[in-house]
Amino acid sequence: MRAAILDPETLEERARARFDRNGRLLNADEAVGEMANLTGARQFEGYYKNPSAADERIRGDIFLTGDLGYCDEDGYFYFAGRAGEKLRVDSENFSAAPIERILSRHPQVVLAAVYPAPDERTGDQVMATLQVADPRRFDPGEFAQFLEDQPDLGTKWAPKYVRIVTDVPVTATRKINKVQLRNELWYVDDVIYYRPSADLQYRLLTQKDVDRISADFDKNSRANLLTALHTSDYAQSRRK
Repeated sequence: MRAAILDPETLEERARARFDRNGRLLNADEAVGEMANLTGARQFEGYYKNPSAADERIRGDIFLTGDLGYCDEDGYFYFAGRAGEKLRVDSENFSAAPIERILSRHPQVVLAAVYPAPDERTGDQVMATLQVADPRRFDPGEFAQFLEDQPDLGTKWAPKYVRIVTDVPVTATRKINKVQLRNELWYVDDVIYYRPSADLQYRLLTQKDVDRISADFDKNSRANLLTALHTSDYAQSRRK
């Protein structure tokens, strides 16, 4: 098998990962991409009664796994999470698409992107980036009530993190750039609302929350899943 880390849009190989002396990834924006088998398409039999899903995985001879990762200079591969369409929360697997359809019903939401954020201990948490016309009008209490009123919202589907933007990032082919969103996580200047418990109640995510979450990743040996660094320019500016 020939494996590589590719940009799923261009199929160009991503840069090799660089690390600091503590083993933290320094160039996530350049290095993180989708894990791919460069000759695996011929062995892939497809998904039962779902040809469109199979088409998402095949690019000529290349098989895209749907997993994010990066590769170091010695050729070792590192898993960095799922590629944005599948999530695993508390051992329950589900797709981002039905959650996006529900969030798009909200009257203020122009566009909704749902993707996995790594959990501090195991699996994923649901993160949503919502494009709205006026972020100042977004009411987290009203949003929580909206979620409560959705009869088809799965028990694990309510986002733990909700990022509010005026423009969702897109790729060169005008698809939502979930790789970028997944890399940025909560290390951005946009407003992010946070649900710290199982209760459907949101509040602003603070720098104190970010520091505690980062510490929990360290404690549980999952810091490699944080593709945005504690030492980034953004994080440093928040501490000043």
